[in-house]
Amino acid sequence: MRLFIAMVFICANTFAQENTDLIFVFLNKRTDLPTMPKPELDKIMEGHMANITAMAKDGRLLVAGPFDGGGGIFILKTNSVDTVKQWLANDPGVKAERWNLEYLPVVFRTGKACVAKEPYEMVNYHFIRYGLTLAKHNVQQAPATLRKHEQYMKELNKTGNVIAEADFGGNEGSILIMKGELDQRVVEASPAVKELLFDIDIKRLWVAKGSFCE
Repeated sequence: MRLFIAMVFICANTFAQENTDLIFVFLNKRTDLPTMPKPELDKIMEGHMANITAMAKDGRLLVAGPFDGGGGIFILKTNSVDTVKQWLANDPGVKAERWNLEYLPVVFRTGKACVAKEPYEMVNYHFIRYGLTLAKHNVQQAPATLRKHEQYMKELNKTGNVIAEADFGGNEGSILIMKGELDQRVVEASPAVKELLFDIDIKRLWVAKGSFCE
């Protein structure tokens, strides 16, 4: 019961003032993919890129980018996960189950999702995902710890290296996107990490410059 109350509080606290109109999609790399002939794989990826281009041209897709080592992200302009699933249903890469997909409503607290302008200049950012790990040892303190994390993000933003910071609500955690050299101790200094409420996953993200209105 206490766990349920804490999760309800977290969701309400994060989204009480603002409803999201964006869906964030993680295309998580699969490590169990069967071997596929290169011509077949090339055809799938050509179709995948064509679907990305089509969604971007008609304004559905705001941001897309791959991670170093595989996988990537989409940010789409809708508040409906079901709508996003429909948009991606005919994507050859999705149909071939090349990734494990996560669909998450997102609210940006720093930065925004924007359509980058042509000609595109690809840039490389640090992408940090804070994953929520509620357990008996931290559930009672979770609301206060999350408030301290949000305050830490505000202070970190003053360094000028934060490109974007956003929250997924509920028990889905948040993300931080940074430029420049990354000192992992800065990422780990969040009270939510120190108090074992968040674990962290750090990747390198390639996107078109301006994707986060920077």
